[in-house]
Amino acid sequence: MLKRFALAAAAVVLAVPAFAQNPRGEAKATVAGKAVAIDYGRPSLKGRDMLAQAQVGQPWRLGADTATTLKTETDLSFGDVKVPSGDYILTATKVDTDKWHLNVLAKDDRAKVADVPLSSSRLDENVELFTIDLKGEGKKGMLKLSWGQTGLSADFTGQ
Repeated sequence: MLKRFALAAAAVVLAVPAFAQNPRGEAKATVAGKAVAIDYGRPSLKGRDMLAQAQVGQPWRLGADTATTLKTETDLSFGDVKVPSGDYILTATKVDTDKWHLNVLAKDDRAKVADVPLSSSRLDENVELFTIDLKGEGKKGMLKLSWGQTGLSADFTGQ
C-alpha cells in the first residue's frame, strides 16, 4: 500500500511541470497610497516574435493560461482615460503596425471599461519571458510590458 502511494505521489510530482508550462508573474506598486497589482502568465518566446504575429484589431489575452487581472484600490487616470478602482481583466489590441491599446474589461462580464493607448519602444536587449512592471511614486505610476525587443508603456496617476 505504501509503495502504491509513493508511486502515485511521484507521478503527480512529475506531471505538475507539464501542466505548469508558463510561470505566473505579479507586478505590484503603491500609487496615491493604495495598492495596484497585476497577475499574469509569463509565456516564453522560444525563438518566435509573437508580437509581430499579432493581427491588427484582434485582442491578445496579454500573457498565458488564465486571464491577466488588474486589481486597483484607487481610481487610475491614463491621461484622459479613467479606470475606476476595482478588479479587471486585461487584454491588449494591436491597432496599427507599432501601436497598441491596453483593454480594461469588467471582470464579471468582460464588458469594455477603457482602452488605454500604449507607447511603443524598441528594447536594447531581448526579453525571453513576457514581463509586466508597475512603478509607483506618490500619485504617479508607470506600467511597462516587455517581450522580445518590444516595450509598451503608459504613465498614469492615482486619485
